[in-house]
Amino acid sequence: MFYWLLKYVLLGPLLKLIFRPDVRGLRNVPADGPVILACNHLSFSDSIFTPLMVNRRVTFVAKAEYFTGKGIKGKLMRQFFLGTGTIPVDRSGGQAAQAALDTLLRVLREGGIAGIYPEGTRSPDGRLYRGKTGVARLALESGARVVPVALLNTDEIQPTGTLIPKIRRVRMTFGAPLDFSRYGASRGDRFVERAITDEIMYELMVLSGRPYVDIYASKLKTTIEAPAQGQIRTAPVGVEGTGKGEA
Repeated sequence: MFYWLLKYVLLGPLLKLIFRPDVRGLRNVPADGPVILACNHLSFSDSIFTPLMVNRRVTFVAKAEYFTGKGIKGKLMRQFFLGTGTIPVDRSGGQAAQAALDTLLRVLREGGIAGIYPEGTRSPDGRLYRGKTGVARLALESGARVVPVALLNTDEIQPTGTLIPKIRRVRMTFGAPLDFSRYGASRGDRFVERAITDEIMYELMVLSGRPYVDIYASKLKTTIEAPAQGQIRTAPVGVEGTGKGEA
């Protein structure tokens, strides 16, 4: 109930008025059935703007720290995420991260929409980084179609570390749905999971126009350094252009 109240009464109309969203390809989001929204991740505000544009309810995961803050700010943030159905995830990995994926899988099996950031964390410099295979496991286990979602300028609206966003028109593109049912018999095959993930990241690269870096964003040091020769690619390894997902 609180989700729809925020979206259509308390927060959504104001955000649309201020940020005047320029959204392309929204018709690519299926009207029913399980769907995974696979998004590039540029800003804290990605998890606000993406669900705002979709008529159906979208369930995202967010780092557990958002739910454990202290004081008034921490309490307000915790209530906001709980009210919007966001699931906390321990980014240290292991069983805690798997629990979040299991919860998203339940959402999909109930015919809902799960939002996920395949990179696993916000891009430190705006480029697109190697995807983690959790998104592929979700697709294979649920049979859900995957819609790549390119956030185009949220890093300009709310750069990492800033609290107050800049008033600019938010732009995003929803790509054509990707159907991986042909791999249904290959669940648990890590090579298939990597191939699926790379295909999703290729579509995000095409839609976003961002350079692709073939390393995990979480592996980078705090101080951003230029990647070694050969790490920046025009596409994920083993993936060729398919022509899908263009707005």
